[in-house]
Amino acid sequence: MKDATVSARVEYGIKNQAEDILQRLGIPVSVVINSLYRQIIYRRGVPFEITIPAEPRTLDTMTPDELNAKLRHSYAQSLAGEGRPFEEVFDELERSLAR
Repeated sequence: MKDATVSARVEYGIKNQAEDILQRLGIPVSVVINSLYRQIIYRRGVPFEITIPAEPRTLDTMTPDELNAKLRHSYAQSLAGEGRPFEEVFDELERSLAR
């Protein structure tokens, strides 16, 4: 029986994006929250890894061979159509820095 309420403050944009995805999937927010709580209980912890991401490598920390390997990989991705327009990438970076 559902008889408790959960209240949390989240960023407006994050809330809207997540709820839009859940709506398209046909999953109510309450089902996701309930599932998350059940997984916390089942695993006795958060059900996903929470870590500090590694800092991106910069040119001054790469050897010439490492840089060339990265460039070859990126070029192959581009030829395969796996890349994204740079405008999209920079827009995403700017949004993440604005938070």
